[in-house]
Amino acid sequence: MTVTTFADGTEARFSVARQVADAVLFEGYVLYPYRASAAKNRLRWQFGVLVPPGWGADSEEHDFQHTECLMEPRAGATLAVELRFLHAQRRTVQRSRPDGGFEDVPELHLEDRVLVPWDEGTEEREEVLAPVDELIGDGVTVPFTRPAREETEPVLDTDGRPLGRLVRRCEEISGVVRLSARELDGPYRVMQLTAVVENTTPWSPPDDGTAGRHAALPRSLVAAHVLMCLDAGSFLSMTDPPEWAKGAVASCRNLHTWPVLAGEPGRADLVLSSPIILEDHPAIAPESPGALYDATEIDEILALRTAALTDQEKREARGTDDRAAAVIELADSMPPEVLERLHGAVRSLRDVTGPEPSPAPSAPLQAAPAMPDPYGVEPPQTPWWDPASDAGFDPAHDRVVVDGRSLGAGSRVLLRPGLRRTDAQDLFLQGRSARVEAVLHDVDGQVHLAVTVEGDPGADIRREQGRFLYFQPDEVSPLEDA
Repeated sequence: MTVTTFADGTEARFSVARQVADAVLFEGYVLYPYRASAAKNRLRWQFGVLVPPGWGADSEEHDFQHTECLMEPRAGATLAVELRFLHAQRRTVQRSRPDGGFEDVPELHLEDRVLVPWDEGTEEREEVLAPVDELIGDGVTVPFTRPAREETEPVLDTDGRPLGRLVRRCEEISGVVRLSARELDGPYRVMQLTAVVENTTPWSPPDDGTAGRHAALPRSLVAAHVLMCLDAGSFLSMTDPPEWAKGAVASCRNLHTWPVLAGEPGRADLVLSSPIILEDHPAIAPESPGALYDATEIDEILALRTAALTDQEKREARGTDDRAAAVIELADSMPPEVLERLHGAVRSLRDVTGPEPSPAPSAPLQAAPAMPDPYGVEPPQTPWWDPASDAGFDPAHDRVVVDGRSLGAGSRVLLRPGLRRTDAQDLFLQGRSARVEAVLHDVDGQVHLAVTVEGDPGADIRREQGRFLYFQPDEVSPLEDA
C-alpha cells in the first residue's frame, strides 16, 4: 500500500465527481440570510460531522463512518480513495488599541462589511492509493493528522490605516482511514469493499460539562465523505443492483453514509459515499449560476430574496464569510437571462414523435385502434394540455359502467375503499352508502367518482362548496336508487 498523489487519469475522474462532492462538502455551510446573527446560522453543520470519540459518546453524533459496497475489479486493479472534510477554524475579531495592542470585539465596522466572530471551514483531503490485492484480509490502515495552527490577517481602512486584525485558530485533529475487501461466493468475481473513516482526536471535554458541541467542532471532521475510484473494473449500484447481486447488496452495512455511483452516466468506476442520500450519478443542474450553500431552498427564490436584502444586511453577510460575500455579489450581478433560467426546466420529457410512415399502395392509411377503457369511457383524442380537451367532458352527465350498471350523478353506491388506497379516513367509510355527485376524468385518463355520504349532516354544504370525497370505480358497488 502506498499513499501518493493520484495519476492524471484518476485525478481527472475525481475532478468530475468533485462538482457534486463540493455541494456535499458545503451543504448548509451558511444559510440565508447569510449573516452570523441569523438564528439558523448559530447551529452550524448538520451533515457528516465526525466528532472526537471522547465527546461523541455523550452525543447523538458519531466518531466514524462505515461504508460497504460491491465492486468487480479486474486483475491488478488499484483503488484510489479520497477522504474530504472541512476543518473548522475559529475566527475572532480584534480591534487595535492606542498602545499598539489588540482587544477582542464582537464586531468591527468597515465601509463595505461588518466583521464578526465566525467559524470558517477549510477544505482538507487525505488521499490513499492501494492495490486491490492488498485490501484482502486485514486490509490497510492509513492514519492522518492535521496540526494546530494560528494565523492573523490585518484589517485596514480605505486609506490603509490599521483598524484591527482577524485571528484564525485551528485545533489539532487526527483520524484514520481503514480499507479492506473480501471476495463473495458466486459465479462472478465480486468483492465487498469496506471503507471506514474514524476521528481519533485524543480530546475529551472537561468534567464540569461546560464544553458542548461548540467546543467539539474545531476537533471534528465536518461534512466528511469519501470518493473511491477503480482504475480497472467497476462498482455495482447499491440502489439499483442487478438481480443476481441484490442479496449481496442487502447484506452490506452502511452506517452514517451511503454510496452511490458518481461521475458521468454510463460509467461505474467511481463511487461517492456521502452522509446525504443521493441517487446514482448525481449532477449539478446546468442552470445553477453558482454555489448558494443553502440547498434546502430553491435557487430562484434564494437569488431573489438575497438581492432584496437591505444594504446593512448585505454588509453583515459580506463580513460573515467570504463565501457568503460571494453569494451577495452573485445575486447583485446576476443578469436577467440567468435568473430567468432558474425559473424551471423540464428534463423528464423526451421526443417520441417522428415522420409518419408512408401508407402501403394497396391500403389506405388508418389510425391505430385505441385501447378499450374497462369502464366504457372513450379516451380523449385531444392532448390533456389543450383547453379543447375539456370540451368532451361533462361531470354532471357523464356515465361510467360498474358491475354492468351505468352510474352517474344521482346514482347510489356502496363504498368499498381499501382495494388500492391506504387513507385511514377512507377506511372508516367501509360499507357506507353514498350518492354520486359527478363523474370526473384526470389527465392520465383515470375515472373518479365524486360522492357525498348518505346521512352526512354536512352533505348540503359539501355540494354548495364542491368539496366531495373521491373514489375510483373499483372501490364502489352499485345500489338501487332510492
